[in-house]
Amino acid sequence: MTIEGGFVGAKAALFCGHAVLTLLRDTHPGLPWPGMWDLPGGGREGDESPEDCLLRELDEEFGLRLPPSRLTGRWVLPSLSDASRQAVFFSGVVTRAEVAAIRFGTEGQGWALMPCAEFLAHPKAVPGLQDRLRLALSAQAIPQ
Repeated sequence: MTIEGGFVGAKAALFCGHAVLTLLRDTHPGLPWPGMWDLPGGGREGDESPEDCLLRELDEEFGLRLPPSRLTGRWVLPSLSDASRQAVFFSGVVTRAEVAAIRFGTEGQGWALMPCAEFLAHPKAVPGLQDRLRLALSAQAIPQ
């Protein structure tokens, strides 16, 4: 599927049971949402597809290499950083073994497998991602 006008980036809610994989953002000057809890993903590079963008970011951030078939939901939505542009949001599943094998990259201060309910109520979640997590939860039929 071609996204009209392209897309700026991709993010995902990756579930392991009733928890979601999260990243605590850096606090570098000029970085959007410094020190807030984020979901895996990031900006598009070159002409990569949304799936390639997300899976590259997942490898860079967590050392996880998942096949595109593990992405079970896909939505084209306004970008959280520029609502006039489009971004792609995915849902998918990671296993406990994959979580145990995470090799945290150089982006961010840390990571957590955070209970979904905790992320949904967290005062330091990146704005807009709680709504996107609810969307993914409803599609995955995972209780909140």
